[in-house]
This record gives sequence, structure tokens and C-alpha cells, in this order.
Amino acid sequence: MRKRFEQRLKMGYVLIEDAKIPTSKRSGALPGLCAALKEIFITPKWNEKVFEILEKKILPKNNNTGRPGMELWHIFVLSQVRLCQNISYDELGHIANYDSMVRQIMGVESKDGFHIQQFKYQTIVDNVSLLDDETVKQLNEVIVEFGHEVFKKKEDTALRLKTDSFVVETNVHFPTDYNLLLDSARKCLDMVSKIQQKHNISGWRKMHDWSNDLKNKMRALGRSSASGGKGKEQRVKTSARNYLKKSKALLKKLKESKGSFPQKDVMDLVTMMELEHYMKLLEKHIDLLERRVIKGEKIPHDEKIFSIFEDHTEWITKGKMRPNVELGKKVSITTDQYNLIVDYYIMDHESDSEIVPKLVQRMSKYKIGSWSFDKGYWNKDNKALLSQQVETVVLPKKGKCNKIEAQEEQKPLFKKLRHNHSAVESNINELEHRGLDRCPDKGYNNFNRYIGLAVSAYNLKKIGQQLILQAKKKPKCQMAA
Repeated sequence: MRKRFEQRLKMGYVLIEDAKIPTSKRSGALPGLCAALKEIFITPKWNEKVFEILEKKILPKNNNTGRPGMELWHIFVLSQVRLCQNISYDELGHIANYDSMVRQIMGVESKDGFHIQQFKYQTIVDNVSLLDDETVKQLNEVIVEFGHEVFKKKEDTALRLKTDSFVVETNVHFPTDYNLLLDSARKCLDMVSKIQQKHNISGWRKMHDWSNDLKNKMRALGRSSASGGKGKEQRVKTSARNYLKKSKALLKKLKESKGSFPQKDVMDLVTMMELEHYMKLLEKHIDLLERRVIKGEKIPHDEKIFSIFEDHTEWITKGKMRPNVELGKKVSITTDQYNLIVDYYIMDHESDSEIVPKLVQRMSKYKIGSWSFDKGYWNKDNKALLSQQVETVVLPKKGKCNKIEAQEEQKPLFKKLRHNHSAVESNINELEHRGLDRCPDKGYNNFNRYIGLAVSAYNLKKIGQQLILQAKKKPKCQMAA
């Protein structure tokens, strides 16, 4: 049984509308976020929209039974605080229990020190994880609408958009075929260990020795590959053969033993499915290592895997000096003149130029005055499509321009907007400081949610800072009057 939010009306509790927000510029990002959250809660229009989205996703069909769960407002606030501060769940738990300002925004802060509501670590993790990518996208749309109401002086003001992409790294180590082979072998042994502890199976008494021996042989191969000198190629092949011999022996033993493993309940079936998955990866990386080192083949890029855990990870080369290679997913963001992120898109093996048609379709609901891109988005079809929808398009051409294109790119407005396009880089830099440099969450769905929450927390912080600025100006206007 869950509720939207039940304000504590007992003596000593601070009402959300009475929460005190610091106005100093040196207070950090959290006051801005809290100012925006406070405005959403006390404004019926935005309050209703946010809770409708949360209820649709989180509340069960029969919400009249069961123990009380974490309230929807608390889930929303904590999900935003985590990404605004770029912190772990442990640190989020500390803030939820001891940070007075955040607790005031959550509506659980007590002045007298009595009736203190505490939030446990696992409760926070389980409840924040209830949000999914689609829900976060819907929340972002409401937040952007709210932001435009705060920033815009005139409702019909056209947006000046800027689009660029960057890489959000997944939480993986640098991949090589031999360390991914060890990862696969280690996980196979972990699954067998689960079965052994539960059913006391025989034949796997030396699992610890298997693990240590494989690790030592992998390290020996790594040292041979990194060293130089005469006879390096032969040393690498010798180390690889020793490593492959042990890995093949493990794979053979697993295949022989797999049929005798008990499957008495659902958990046994799940463990067996995981074991079969990691055995396939073990076999694949034995084949890749043997072909590359022993047979001297060049492995095609589409056959490579860059993580056995985060299999959505891509090898991305963006042509930069540092880093020259990034492991993760490309994310495209579109910002407006108020530095709000009005759209984000996670690319799946797509280039910048390929996503423009979908982007134009998503942005058709806005009135757009100008739209700037970098050369990575160039395509003659994209230029024609954008020109039909937007009055001023800044899309520099790749390669040499013809006479008409050169004249267009020399126009003062084109130059000005192209120069102003660099502002999106500062938005990307701030996003990376809000947690989008590297995603610690596991799994593709959690990766998508993490990016969405980072964008919404960024937007809320920007809106909150504007609300604080407006509040500081009001007394001066009244005094002048």
C-alpha cells in the first residue's frame, strides 16, 4: 500500500512550503534542486502531473492492501538528489537521514528531534529502482514544460536549439580477449560453487585452485604481451598455449559435469541457465584468443565483445586525442537558450547523422527559431528535412562546400549561431559532473534510467537556480516601487 505523500501535521514537523533554501551562490547544486522540487510540490498544476506519472508506474492495481511502502514523493526526491550530487546509494542514505534541507523537502524533518523518520539503505535502493526509462522520460517532459514557464517571458518565444553528442561510459574494465576469457571462467566457477554449496556435489573440490591457476596464466600472458625484446612472439604464444590448455580443460569438465547437476527448484534452473550462458562466452573467448594469437588472424570488429556483464557496451572512437577510445554508449542531447535539456537520446550502434529524422519528429511539438549542429550530423537529406521545419539551420557541411553553401556559411547569423553552438559543450561538461561521465548501475535498463535521471536532475537544478534568482530580485523591485 503506497500513498502519494502524507504531510506530517504533528507539532514540530516542517511543512514543505515552509522549507528554507539557501540563496548563496556558493551553496552548491543541491539548493537549486530543492528550490525546484519545492515549487513543483506547492504548485497544483505540476504536482498533479508528476504524481499521475508516478502513480501509473509504481502503484499496484490493488493499492488498499499490504504494508505501507515508501511514499511516491520520497522516491521522486531521492532519485533526483542522487544524480544531482553524483553520489552512491550509501551517501544518498546519509543525506536522506541527516541533511536537514533535503528532509524538509521530503516533508519528514522534525524541529523538536522527536518522531524522526529514518530510511534504510535497501529500502532506498529498492524503491528508487522502481522507476524505469519510460517513466523518467515522461517526468522529463513535465520538468521541461515547468522550466519553460519559469524562464520564458513570453509564452510564444521560439526556442534556439543546439544538439551534440558525448559518450557515457559503462562500468567496465578495459577489454582484451584474455581477460574476458578469465571473466567467463570465473563466472562459470561461481555458478558451480552455488550448486555445490546447495547440493554438496562431488568432483569440484579444487575450484579455488582452478581459479588461481587460470588467473596466474592470464597474468603471465599479459606480461608477455606487454614486454619487449628478442623472442617476444614465441613467449606470447607459449603463454597463450598454457592459458588455452587450462581453459579448454575447464570447459571440458563443465560439459561433462553439467548433466549431473541437480535441478530441483526454480533457483537451480536459473543457476543452470546462467552457467550455460557463461560457458558459451568461455567457449567464444577461447576461440577468439586461439585465432588471434596462435593462428595470427585479425578478428572482425563485429565478433568482439567488450564486457561479459554489460554487453550493451560499445567501442567508440571519436577522433580525440584523449581519450582516443571510450567504452559505453553515445548520448545525444538537445539544449535551448535557457540551458535546459529538452531532448536526449541514447544511440544504439548509430552515428550522429542517422538520428536526425527521429530527432526532428520528437521536436516537432516545439516552436523552433534556430537549430545548430556540428559536422557529425551532416547529411544532405538531414539538411533538407531540417530546412523544411526550422527557419535557421546551422549544419556545417563535411568536406568542401560549393559556392552556394560557402555563401550560406559566411552569413553573419550563421557565424553567430555556429559560434554560440559551443555553449552545449558546457552543458555536457556539467552533465558529466552530475554523474554522466560513468554509469555505476548494472544492466541496460538501469543504464537508460540513470541517464534520464541525470538529465532531469540537471534540468531541475537549472530551474531552481532561476527561481532563487527571481526570489532575490523581488524585494528590490518592491523597494523601488
